[in-house]
Amino acid sequence: MTAPKPPREVSRAIDALPAPIGKRLLQVRDLIFAAAAAHDDVGKLTETLKWGEPAYLTDETGSGSTIRLGRLKDSDHAAVLFNCKTTLVDEFRERFPDQFEYRQTRALLVPVTGRLPKQELSVCLSLALTYHRDRRGRKAK
Repeated sequence: MTAPKPPREVSRAIDALPAPIGKRLLQVRDLIFAAAAAHDDVGKLTETLKWGEPAYLTDETGSGSTIRLGRLKDSDHAAVLFNCKTTLVDEFRERFPDQFEYRQTRALLVPVTGRLPKQELSVCLSLALTYHRDRRGRKAK
């Protein structure tokens, strides 16, 4: 599955970042769309800006938690940001303690050089895109 062309405002936000970070975030963006396509119940993603950063929402189905792409002020890494009120980053840290650097309960950092751990990152993105669906399923049991 090929990711759709980003909306103009998203392209501008990515272009405003240092080139290596923007390039890496475009790779992460492709993984977000691929992860969404792999789950029938995620639906069409809404791609917009939140706090001036590209954001991906499951508005159509409400299955997931928002994923934002950006950069943390204290880092030269690309950042994949999640709602800090979720348990997502803690779950990522538990599953992949050595694959990524983390910031509190809100960010997974991705180095801008070297290999992108696509498989592990895809698992994290899938967990975010199905976060609410999975929580509803656990409560129903």
